[in-house]
Amino acid sequence: ALAPRCGWVLPGLEQRLAVPAVVSPATARPYAAAAKTAKKDAKRTRQEKVKDKPLPRRRPLMSKPVDDVYLTWLYRRPSYELQQAVGMLKKFQELDFTYPKQFVYINVSLDMALQKKKKVDPFSSSVTLPHRFTDEVNKVLVFTENEQEAEIAREHGAAIVGGVELIKWILEDEIQADFYVAVPAIIPKLIPLRNKLKRKYPSTRRNSLGSDIPQMLQFFRECHEYTVEDENIIKTRVARLDMPTEHIIANVKTIIHDICTFKPSNYDPIVRRLVIRSATSEGLLLNLDGILPQVEKVEEEEEEKNAVEEDRQKPVQESVST
Repeated sequence: ALAPRCGWVLPGLEQRLAVPAVVSPATARPYAAAAKTAKKDAKRTRQEKVKDKPLPRRRPLMSKPVDDVYLTWLYRRPSYELQQAVGMLKKFQELDFTYPKQFVYINVSLDMALQKKKKVDPFSSSVTLPHRFTDEVNKVLVFTENEQEAEIAREHGAAIVGGVELIKWILEDEIQADFYVAVPAIIPKLIPLRNKLKRKYPSTRRNSLGSDIPQMLQFFRECHEYTVEDENIIKTRVARLDMPTEHIIANVKTIIHDICTFKPSNYDPIVRRLVIRSATSEGLLLNLDGILPQVEKVEEEEEEKNAVEEDRQKPVQESVST
């Protein structure tokens, strides 16, 4: 069919017609591979340009708005002294006609980083506040097998007192308490409760293991407990809004100082950000100066004093030697 009309056949045409040729995609579309390579090169070039392109400079946030109405995202969030912030919360309550005895809360953002890749593990702690803000008493369970110690525990307000017979009921959630304390004699028998109680398991580090039952009960029945949430956040109530300002400030500082004990003082402060609010108000960012413990500054002042004294003593020693 492809031969000329005159009847002769072109050389090699019969072989081509007889044997079907196998055509590869690359041979059929010789430009496809080149186009694909060029597309990859163009994409790589665009990515390199994006990397080399300097990031747009962000305008620094302004410090203080001039007008009463303004865009908050254009200005830095204002920070307040603790005493000023508590006064503002009390003023908010008066203007909004909200409940005067509502609770005051603090939200603490923590810097848990240590050297290299190490960090402070999430923790919980209990502290005695200088000014109690609630009449609620914690439910404390005392482990002891001594009848005399059991009687002392009941007299000082223990909610539950018992020995190894309580283990089964605790494992089955039939008995629950806010805190668990124990005397040293019974602690080897309480090992089955270690995984169940976890952080509340009696230990000397938490002052929940000892022989002074009245002292342990007094502390744990009235103490205030807080816990690290979401790896680096503490949210806890600290006072009631109708309390004197000095009492609220004292409670806040007591909790912050206790938090700071969980990170060595030679690192950056563990408290990175502190916000105070009431149950119905907005949060107020606090200035940390005057709230964090001044341990490092005291040590620096002592070193400076020692250096000054050494400098004063040197001339005296030189004069004596001459």
